[in-house]
Amino acid sequence: MVLKDYLVLIPGVILAFILYSLSQGFNNIIGIELLGYSKSPISTAMIAILLGIFFGNFFKIRESFQKGLDFSRDYILKLGIICLGIQLKPFEFLEFGKIAIPLIIICIVSVLIIIKLIIKKLQIPTRMAYLISIGSTVCGTTAIMATAPVIKANKSEISYAIANITLFGILSMLLYPYFANFYFEGNSLFAGLFLGTAIHETSQVAAAGLIYEQQFNSPETLNIATVTKLIRNTFLIVMIPLFAFLYNRGQAKEKGYSILSIFPYFVLGFVGMIILRNVGDEVFSTNNNWIDLINSIKSSSKIFLTMAMAAIGLSTNLKDIRNMGYKPFIVGFTSMLTVGIVSILTIEIYVKFFI
Repeated sequence: MVLKDYLVLIPGVILAFILYSLSQGFNNIIGIELLGYSKSPISTAMIAILLGIFFGNFFKIRESFQKGLDFSRDYILKLGIICLGIQLKPFEFLEFGKIAIPLIIICIVSVLIIIKLIIKKLQIPTRMAYLISIGSTVCGTTAIMATAPVIKANKSEISYAIANITLFGILSMLLYPYFANFYFEGNSLFAGLFLGTAIHETSQVAAAGLIYEQQFNSPETLNIATVTKLIRNTFLIVMIPLFAFLYNRGQAKEKGYSILSIFPYFVLGFVGMIILRNVGDEVFSTNNNWIDLINSIKSSSKIFLTMAMAAIGLSTNLKDIRNMGYKPFIVGFTSMLTVGIVSILTIEIYVKFFI
């Protein structure tokens, strides 16, 4: 990219930062000034999402902001997730992963079976059902966009699938943190596993984890939800070839995808930040500058994630969701319920037999 390509990003990034600042300001006014808490019990991330949805749907966002908003929604989000790695230790990553992987596999298989049964009843186009399935089970819009060319989906099918995932992802993102805290009685491990497996998008999981952390003072839940979701994202490498085979079986088709192009490389950045933190702790354990740097990276991760949430809100078109039609709505709602229920049941079985 040349300099002018970067300059066009600035307005949208600044707009996302302004909404973050507004969200933080509203949070402090309501939680601290009005309610009298020393630390606001309201989530800044939730306020940013809702403000974004409000402004994005009641005011026309100029085209000059769009590239920067897209950049915030994609790259600043990933930067925020990478920075979250500074909070984790390697053994924690391995410990969470050992529990998360079987849980993720069970959720994926269950949703695929349920959706397969539903589309036969509702007679939804196969390609749209495939897109909703992979979006629900792996990583939302990213999975949809990566799978679409493999199964030759058209623009209408892609738009419907993305609107579906956006609607139910936002609902679960806003509701599940409170449900998880209630159902799992504040257990950070189980709440994090649930949020990481039951919510569609990486951004939505990050937002839900951030809401949980800010509402219930549990950074562990944010860490676990993030690790679980990043592991889940890597299943894209398996799921796209599988869907390509299922859709194209019996036909001579080019595979149309590249493993290198679909691998979520920011996962490596997240792991790299974990390693940096732990090497740094060994070398600079008593150095105040190192501690200040860690705290700065932690704070930056929350700012980046909240900016991304604001950009997502601004880019959420409620008209597209309204025009989706009821049949994809039923599939999306069933997918959300299935992955949530299976996640809870699997966690309960794990608690009963392995703890």
